[in-house]
Amino acid sequence: MSLFLFELVPATADRSGASAVLEEVDKAAASAGAEFIESQVTGAHDRVFAVVEAGSAASLGDAFAVANLASATEVVGPDEVRLVGAELAQIKAAKPTAGYLVEWDFPDGLDMDTYLARKKAKAPLYANVPEVAFLRTYVREDMTKCLCFYDADDEAGVVKAREVVDTPIDRLHQLATDER
Repeated sequence: MSLFLFELVPATADRSGASAVLEEVDKAAASAGAEFIESQVTGAHDRVFAVVEAGSAASLGDAFAVANLASATEVVGPDEVRLVGAELAQIKAAKPTAGYLVEWDFPDGLDMDTYLARKKAKAPLYANVPEVAFLRTYVREDMTKCLCFYDADDEAGVVKAREVVDTPIDRLHQLATDER
């Protein structure tokens, strides 16, 4: 089984719109025999990030196409991802939330082995920013980008943590705490 990321834009950017998208994702995943692992919603409720475990992108894509996801105006995915910094069993058991999401669009030429070695070398530096907790990362297998989740009191703390590990921020989202 592999992990797949969907990025969705709700038709209505509010709590009910995000909830409707999540319900449709859950039903589509179930119809494909997949497991809905986790979701995160931006604080403005204008973007939904959902991770699903499934046998293949093709079966998952077919199920989502059939489901039509009427509550979303844009659906990107399924994109295969790798979980880094946490164990899948922990994520499944706890359904943890995060306060912030950083998207980093990878530079051309970066490969998975180089990225993982860099991450392993830099991760201990997070100890220099004790007010921020790095939680986990989903790395797209196509090396397009990664999504990094943090708990912090504010955006400034997340920015400081990224500076300490010398890693860019392309987009920074405060996440809603009231969704799935």
